[in-house]
Amino acid sequence: MDARVAEVSGLLEGTGYLCDEELATVVFLALRMGRPLLLEGEPGTGKTALAEALASALGQPLIRLQCYEGIDATQALYDWDFPRQILHLRALEAAGHGGQGTDLEEAEKSLYDARFLLARPVLAALQQSPVVLLVDEVDRADDEFEAFLLEVLSTYQVTIPELGTVQAATPPTVVLTSNRTRELHDALKRRCLYHWIDHPGLDREVAIVRSRAPEVSADLARQVVAVVQQLRTRDDLLKPPGVAETLDWARALEHLGTTELDLGTASATLGALVKYRDDTERVRAALDRMLAQ
Repeated sequence: MDARVAEVSGLLEGTGYLCDEELATVVFLALRMGRPLLLEGEPGTGKTALAEALASALGQPLIRLQCYEGIDATQALYDWDFPRQILHLRALEAAGHGGQGTDLEEAEKSLYDARFLLARPVLAALQQSPVVLLVDEVDRADDEFEAFLLEVLSTYQVTIPELGTVQAATPPTVVLTSNRTRELHDALKRRCLYHWIDHPGLDREVAIVRSRAPEVSADLARQVVAVVQQLRTRDDLLKPPGVAETLDWARALEHLGTTELDLGTASATLGALVKYRDDTERVRAALDRMLAQ
């Protein structure tokens, strides 16, 4: 492993995030080249956690934009603090300003002062950079929002008609995540460095549990991960458990004082592992066989 890549891997490991050489390499290149990093993969593979770990490793604030169906540029950029603007206008009227002519024009201009601006995540990232900007689950947004993101990520600046252009003095470190519920456009992908994150193998997932939940014994961690790894090979589950669910289950078992995974305790704590009724019934029916393996 390249020494510089190993340094990035070590910094992330210091926050509790364990990654392989390929992921550490693409993170290093994204930082060195100043390119956004697009992470795709199944839910629960650690995409969001990587952005959080990266912010911690760099000692920078994390600003998160959670995407959803119907999100538009206003939710990402800025809004005006309407209640404060009304109070300001009333204060001007009480002081005898804002009557006619020049006073009225000045009063209107003063309503769109920077002090009344509510910066949303993208604008906040440009203003406060260096920061890590996490654009989470970008696949939930629509084509128009994707085009907006592409424009911002190309220039790292936005224009506010009432105030002018805001440009980041230092481009933020940008991480975009996608669960691939739809395909993203090629134009956005070309702007980014890309990496697909798979579920970790058994040994790496055991190491992740031991790193993130050190109170869980090594034996219990391996038993938990062995069951989870078997569940991910099934094609009849609505939502196979991710690493986050592995950690939740391991911690739940530890809180119950479990030292060795048994059928009764495993069955009673499935609510930490699977989140659909049908999945719970299927897993419960197969637990005896999985524990035997």
